[in-house]
Amino acid sequence: MKDELFKQNPKKQFEFDESVASVFDDMIERSVPFYKENLELGAKILSKFLKKDTKLCDLGCSSANFLLKFFELRKDVKLSGVDNSKAMIELAKHKSKAFGAEIEFYEQSLDLWEFEKNDAFVANYTLQFIRPPKREDLLRKIYANLKKNGVFLMSEKILYEEPFLAKNMIEIYAEYKQTQGYSLFEIAAKREALENVLVPYTEKENVALLEKVGFKGAQSIFKWANFETFLAFK
Repeated sequence: MKDELFKQNPKKQFEFDESVASVFDDMIERSVPFYKENLELGAKILSKFLKKDTKLCDLGCSSANFLLKFFELRKDVKLSGVDNSKAMIELAKHKSKAFGAEIEFYEQSLDLWEFEKNDAFVANYTLQFIRPPKREDLLRKIYANLKKNGVFLMSEKILYEEPFLAKNMIEIYAEYKQTQGYSLFEIAAKREALENVLVPYTEKENVALLEKVGFKGAQSIFKWANFETFLAFK
């Protein structure tokens, strides 16, 4: 379905409920620049990194787009996904079944999730929805449950420190969304709905937090305007 949520209900606060799940794939492809290309890049990098019979868990897996992309490349890695949205988990299960992919899904908030050891964790546009006071604790849990020499892939919307860049990146992003068919009214309504729900950090803040909890070699592997993907190792 086409994403017209903020045309129909402009005062809606953003949450990953049934209405968002029903249009999620269209929403994210039109809202996150180079979404498919970035997912493919991350999946290819992890497919080269992970050995046979290892484990990968997607934290905040939404509709399983990353997991299904990875499954295309590697069918010998045990895959799982966690999300706190029942609607998203149901959608992920449905898509995975249609795709013929064996993936375990769990409906749970990440702060309550009983982590298992994995060789790789993925969090694509997930930590930005975790309240800042809880973000470091979650990263510590991720680090603690990575096996030795494990890897963490994290994509986030980011802020710019320099005022000129910050202002103009916001404008460039709004222009991008217009090219994807969103009206200025929809863009403004969604921005208002996400205020205090999505809390981005700067690139430096993200890297510093990764290093603070123990990760080493944190590298940026993709960046377009205010969207960036990081790879970090244990």
